[in-house]
Amino acid sequence: MSAPKTAWILSDGKQGHLSPMIGVAEALGIRFEIKSVPRIRAIDLVLWPIMAHFGVHPVRAGAPPLMPPYPDLCIASGRRTIRHLRMVKEASPQTFCVYFMDPRSARAGADVVVSQHHDGLSGENVVKVRTAPHRFSAERLERARREARAELAALPRPRVAVLIGGDSRHHRFKRSDIARLSAAIDDLAGSGAGLMITLSRRTPPSLAQAIQALAGRDNVYLWDGSGENPITEFLALADQIVVTGDSISMMGEAAATGRPIHIFSPSGGHPKFDRFQRALGEVATLRPFPGALGGDPYSRVDSTRFVADAILDRRSRWLAKGRESG
Repeated sequence: MSAPKTAWILSDGKQGHLSPMIGVAEALGIRFEIKSVPRIRAIDLVLWPIMAHFGVHPVRAGAPPLMPPYPDLCIASGRRTIRHLRMVKEASPQTFCVYFMDPRSARAGADVVVSQHHDGLSGENVVKVRTAPHRFSAERLERARREARAELAALPRPRVAVLIGGDSRHHRFKRSDIARLSAAIDDLAGSGAGLMITLSRRTPPSLAQAIQALAGRDNVYLWDGSGENPITEFLALADQIVVTGDSISMMGEAAATGRPIHIFSPSGGHPKFDRFQRALGEVATLRPFPGALGGDPYSRVDSTRFVADAILDRRSRWLAKGRESG
């Protein structure tokens, strides 16, 4: 069976949804096009069926429309993309469609669903993984380690990547959380460790200000948001990793290094985060933060190649079944 040659990636604009899809497309070695999808308006529910009748599926002004020629493979992630994935499948049944995460709908238009264990999904068309795919392959990390910018390579060891998220649906950084986290990072900087810190668009301003106050130290590198994101270099150079527990994707990406992961838990939570950490803790070294650095290394956790191979296998079987029925 031939491998897919072209792919669309349907994106809702969230980096945590987009990166896993790009990682898999890169692992497949496939030519892909990212198509950003809009929020659905009430008028769209009226206009789209009419436009679909004429073979036109709009995305957003200035973005490529979802119209022929359709790709061999279409990948989507995020609830906003489900309607668009279904439209692609209806317009082009020969396109193999994959949805990442739990679509919470049997009518997602997906031939395969890639779901993490903590989602609790099961079924013949479900590919289950412990962590989401990502773009941090062993080769990419090794290249980043060799080519790291001088100011990062010069940081003292142990080098610690500090990945800070922010407020979300299930977590809030209260004043007490901000004081506890910033004090712990201050203590870590005071110990002489080399810190490589990145913030998120979700990081509360008060937390960002507290962290920015540390940036004047010689052993602290804080990415200011300008230029290319150095996260790959951070992970490649890290001896230890500190990550806030509001982001499943950040915790999963940290496990790509095989380095001990120290998790800061802000206020709030959700059972799926607990299930994820339990599953990750079975294959990675997880420790609480604040807390002493340390812990054993482990085999890097990376589902990207597994997912890429599963898509190829499922698509080959799907094609074979279609030829037999035809």
